[in-house]
Amino acid sequence: MPGRRMITMLSIVLLAVLMLASYKAFWVYQQLQLLHAPKPPVSVAVANAVEKTWQRQLPAAGTLKALQGINLSIEVPGIVTQLHFDSGQAVKAGQTLLQLEHQTEQAELDVALADRSLARQNFQRGQKLVRIKAISQGEFDRLSAELNRNNALVAQRRSALTKKSIVAPFDGTIGIRQIDIGDNLQSATVIASLQDTQSLYVDFHVPEQAVQLIEVGQAVQIEVSARPGLVSLASVSAINPIVDDNTRNVLVRATLSNPSNDLLPGMFAHLQVLLANPAVHVVIQESAIAYSPYGQYVYVVTPRKNSEGRDELDGEGKPVLIAEQRLVETGERRAGEIVIAKGLNKGEQIVTAGQIKLQNGTPIRIGIDKNQPAERPLTTQRENAE
Repeated sequence: MPGRRMITMLSIVLLAVLMLASYKAFWVYQQLQLLHAPKPPVSVAVANAVEKTWQRQLPAAGTLKALQGINLSIEVPGIVTQLHFDSGQAVKAGQTLLQLEHQTEQAELDVALADRSLARQNFQRGQKLVRIKAISQGEFDRLSAELNRNNALVAQRRSALTKKSIVAPFDGTIGIRQIDIGDNLQSATVIASLQDTQSLYVDFHVPEQAVQLIEVGQAVQIEVSARPGLVSLASVSAINPIVDDNTRNVLVRATLSNPSNDLLPGMFAHLQVLLANPAVHVVIQESAIAYSPYGQYVYVVTPRKNSEGRDELDGEGKPVLIAEQRLVETGERRAGEIVIAKGLNKGEQIVTAGQIKLQNGTPIRIGIDKNQPAERPLTTQRENAE
């Protein structure tokens, strides 16, 4: 009958709907159970906040310069006849380095010396004659002036001859030679560079606000990119008494010795000016710091409390640990460490890895930070400040 068939079909449809509704209700129940189920602890790495004597440092960048450094050049033109140095040679002050053709100047000096000798003889003869009034005082004055003129002429010829050679003005290392024997040099032609690298300057700029923190004699750590790991110690030797109008910086100069010539003039240097009055501060690893719109914070490891205010224990009788989010105020940071000015106490455990999975109150489990570098000995410093 049509009516019975319709009832059967409706019953089947109703049964299917009930089965689907039951399955959906069971799925929703499971999701609610998962939502309200206790979350498993998050594995994190931790470290202790420690107290350290912290030496404040002022970073800067500068350039190394030789204590004495010049480009040797000739003052007068001429042809090179002798060279007394090789490229890269160490020379002494007063050592002759180059000789130009000088026969004409030598001959003029010889003539001037001969004229002076004759003028001196005439002057000495005139001294005797003027005493016995054999010649007038005017004639004696002329002979005296003639001797003085010849003395000046000898000095002039000798100076012209001296300019035909170059001598080292100070001890140092000479650079690559730019000329050869036989070259016809013009005035101001550069012969080579001479640098005294036994001591070096390093010039750097600091903001005008930091000038009050720097004094002559303060230590400066210097490291150059060309010698990674080699730290030299210099000392502040001069502070410019004027502020640059364009940059509002002040030029500072430090001096360091360089006996082994490891450092060369012109190298770029990274500097750390060691400021006075080191103090004890709470220090943590920089990786523990997280950031939010409200400021910087860390996660501190604390035991979870029960309703009675006691530490909550797990199945093994150990305290249940949670991450407590705490705002902190930070100071100077250096070498992977950062000073905590406010918000942490010495000895508190803080999370150093795994913070991205944490919220305030998240259960945690202490694991091993595989990214934490092993402890290394401090870099040997070459304490060679003057």
